[in-house]
Amino acid sequence: MSVFTNASSSSPEEIAGYVQAVLGLVGGREPIEILRTTADALAAVPGRFGPAIETPEAPGKWSANLVLQHLADSELVFGWRIRLVLAHDRPTLTGYDQDRWADRLHYADADPLDAIERFAVLRRSNLRLLERATPADLARVAVHSERGEESLAHILRLYAGHDVLHLRQLDRVHTAVTSSARS
Repeated sequence: MSVFTNASSSSPEEIAGYVQAVLGLVGGREPIEILRTTADALAAVPGRFGPAIETPEAPGKWSANLVLQHLADSELVFGWRIRLVLAHDRPTLTGYDQDRWADRLHYADADPLDAIERFAVLRRSNLRLLERATPADLARVAVHSERGEESLAHILRLYAGHDVLHLRQLDRVHTAVTSSARS
């Protein structure tokens, strides 16, 4: 199992490994800069994939469309978490099962263009809040139900790494589905 697997059944050690791996994807880059560029990268996905946007990279894996739906919903969760941290003292942040969301919210039947639009609108709104955040705001802490205490600055880095992770996943899916189409 990859360190980037974030299953709802993960142990505390696996969760900690996932968090460190995702944070490592940010490297020395400014998280806010990563967050600013993701919407444009996602807007290019339908043109890159064409009809293959619905094709998973392998059996049991996600298609580009499922990744887009996940990113749109993840951005909704990110916005909710930002607002909780900024407005409340030590709020609880609940985790969620991304695979259950994909299944129960019918990601496979959803329009990828809607997901891209939803992501872009939510990201703009979330960036407005983050760009106005003071150092004191970034130091505010929430308590994640699976990961414990996290500052807003930490959450910001985690979501930037999450963007990088899924953009790389989209590249990998593209390579897999275009390679198999040529075969």
